[in-house]
Amino acid sequence: MWQFSLLQILIALLPIGSLQVWLARSPRVRYVNAYMAISCGISMMLILLVSHQSPYGGPSHDLRLVPYLVGSLYGGIPGASILTVLYIAARLPHAGETASLVMLGLFFVLFVPALFAKIPSFLESTRSSKLKIASALAAALLVYHAGSVAAFRWLGETPSSVQPVGLSALFAVFFAALVLLSIHFVEFAHDRVRLQIDYQEIKAKYDNEVRRLQQFIDFSPLVVLFIEKDGRISHLNDLALKLLSPLTKNDVLQLPYRTVLQRWRSDAVMDAVERVMGGEEQVADIIRFRNRIYYTTVCSWRAAPALRTVGAMLIAHDMTELQRLKDEVDKMERLSLVGQMAASITHEIRNPMAVIRGFVQLLNERSPKEHQSYFHIILQELDRANAIINDFLSLAQNRIVEKNITSLHEVLEDLMPLLSADANMRGQMIELKLADVIDPLELNVKEIKQLVLNLARNGMEAMDDKGVLRIETKNLADAVELRVTDNGVGIPPEKLERLFEPFYTTKANGTGLGLALCLSIMERHNGRIRVESKIGEGTTFIVSFSKPGHAISETAAAKYRNGAGSA
Repeated sequence: MWQFSLLQILIALLPIGSLQVWLARSPRVRYVNAYMAISCGISMMLILLVSHQSPYGGPSHDLRLVPYLVGSLYGGIPGASILTVLYIAARLPHAGETASLVMLGLFFVLFVPALFAKIPSFLESTRSSKLKIASALAAALLVYHAGSVAAFRWLGETPSSVQPVGLSALFAVFFAALVLLSIHFVEFAHDRVRLQIDYQEIKAKYDNEVRRLQQFIDFSPLVVLFIEKDGRISHLNDLALKLLSPLTKNDVLQLPYRTVLQRWRSDAVMDAVERVMGGEEQVADIIRFRNRIYYTTVCSWRAAPALRTVGAMLIAHDMTELQRLKDEVDKMERLSLVGQMAASITHEIRNPMAVIRGFVQLLNERSPKEHQSYFHIILQELDRANAIINDFLSLAQNRIVEKNITSLHEVLEDLMPLLSADANMRGQMIELKLADVIDPLELNVKEIKQLVLNLARNGMEAMDDKGVLRIETKNLADAVELRVTDNGVGIPPEKLERLFEPFYTTKANGTGLGLALCLSIMERHNGRIRVESKIGEGTTFIVSFSKPGHAISETAAAKYRNGAGSA
């Protein structure tokens, strides 16, 4: 008889054992409810078959209610409904006796509604609450079982199917133990799977953070190098590797830091690393390496959870461009200050020069004719000095100019008589090639005339007699381009870079302010000016005017397009 009871116990625990195998793959946890309902249904039917082979076989003497209760609690309302139908269907063929029918009816009317009412709260409870709910329902089933035994004894029906009192007590103990044990192991399996899922999520987050940190280090505009406690290099990014070329990453990793840092030839960096490896927290310094400036920081890095020092980290920031920009700003500030002072001084110089010129003219009128050539030279030099002062003042005054919508062709056509006369005096020619259609621009006519005159006269001075100066315009998609080309001697490449610097000139009698003034004018017009030159072939100055961003009325645009012709 005990063999049949032991077999029932093993079958009752079969869903719990198989659940451990089922949950070997954590994604299956979402199907636990369905699995418990199915496995407990199979276990319930197997116990039914085994119980009828027992000498005390019968509907009230088996453990099928264990998988029924466990499967209903974990299977939810759908699983409990299926198991209830399956249980009653299995009981009906063996419920021919009055007591069996009465107890089956009481089971369906009293216990099943109570079970269904507890299922939602059971699924949302903690382990301790689930054990309490299961214990209450198991106690109700034991009362039901005791009532069944009492009914059989009172009615005197089939006494062979009724267990002795001792076996009934033992059945109650086994029943309650199996129910609670099943709940415990199901929750244990759930906890194990939850831990596994939490571990996988934490591991995925950790791996993601490691990859993110790795990408940050590799693509950071900083030189990063990690040194282990034993002095070996464990990691470096691409910028650090470039400074150690032609070494590869495999060559550098696991090498002693002294061997690697010797390539930088910086005693300051080596000393900083050794100080940090010796216990200091952080050391910073500025070094020069391969004509570049680096701000280096060496600090200790620590490992959790004890936060003990496990090595050093070297970070270097390339400050070359920043330093150059700072130097340029300082230079501009000094030039601005000098320009303001010089503008103030030159403004004061113009007044006494005007007085001197007036008296020189008066002396010229009263002097003998043989001395008038001297006075003429003095007046020419005074006029030249005054022109230099005017150019300097125009360059020093960073003023906001008033602009109007006009056509570049109109400006050129106004200047042509003056330019042609100047060219004729030199024995040169001017070719004017204007675009058929040109867009209007926002221009300060006075400044643009000065720009064109400066460029044209520079070209004329670079040519001998019979030289040809070509002035042409092009209407591009986003700009209007002006080209002034001479066929003079050209400008050496080493002088092109400094051509627009104030006071730098390639001419013997030049002031070095003309092209600087042209650059200043183009900056105020949000345009560009550049130069192309070949020795022995000539020079071309290319001036680009950005087209206005705001809309221009079609009437005004048509007027300027139709009025633009070629000379």
